[in-house]
Amino acid sequence: MGFDGFPDEALVFYEGLLADNSKTYWTEHKDVYERAIKAPMSALIEELGDSWGAAKVFRPYRDTRFSADKSPYKTHQGAFCEILDGIGYYVQIDADGLTTGAGFHAHTREQTARYRAAVDSPATGPELATLVASLVDSDFELAGDKIKTRPRGVPADHPRLALMRHESLVALRHHEPTASLHTAASATVVRGDWQALNPLVEWVATHVGAFTAPPRR
Repeated sequence: MGFDGFPDEALVFYEGLLADNSKTYWTEHKDVYERAIKAPMSALIEELGDSWGAAKVFRPYRDTRFSADKSPYKTHQGAFCEILDGIGYYVQIDADGLTTGAGFHAHTREQTARYRAAVDSPATGPELATLVASLVDSDFELAGDKIKTRPRGVPADHPRLALMRHESLVALRHHEPTASLHTAASATVVRGDWQALNPLVEWVATHVGAFTAPPRR
């Protein structure tokens, strides 16, 4: 089945899930999730092709083991195309519309150290600052884990202090739900955003490198 957009049912489903995040609601509306959310997201990823990296459509269930919030279901559906471990392109559908993004979302101390060294360097840091400024001017929002103060040894007047605070870095753009969301045109929106984010991903891939997850026990 080709991608022809996310139906309005998808937004209504998540509005309901926000109001009643329970197994009862999920069971009663699981057919809507499968038809209006999971299937279109899978079709979208297939439509975008494999040039963006290895694709993964995330499971709808939350991992509540270490969270005070025991709500069992995610209130969004995301997918990630990974070019290196933890580095790649993201898309999400929820009650508020469509969100696109890219960057690196996972990290180790070594990866964070490589990132900060590259931000600090006069040879590579200004390039990232320019990329980020351009993305922000295009209505992307910077996100990712970061510390509130500043890294040890970094001066308060560092020209890229805001970027130095990050331990991971992603850029996101939100699209309000419009008629195009319900058509194949939304694939063009995602592709266009990912193309705009490609320089950021290339910078991260070159200067930060892959995240290596610890072995599962």
